[in-house]
Amino acid sequence: MVIGTYRFVKGPHKVDRMVAFDVLSVSSIALIGFIAAFQAKQIYLDVALVYGILGFLGVVIVGRYIERGF
Repeated sequence: MVIGTYRFVKGPHKVDRMVAFDVLSVSSIALIGFIAAFQAKQIYLDVALVYGILGFLGVVIVGRYIERGF
């Protein structure tokens, strides 16, 4: 996650930042999943699912934005 954060902050291009954001969101989802497994709380899996959907939509929206050249 540290390398992803570094690339998100220092990324020379928009695409680098978008990929770093995707890496950070997937890493966060995995972390939430591990926390749910260790604490035996089902609600954290729901949070991870919603966060995954929002992360995917965010990457798609930013990808469309970059594709159009704004």
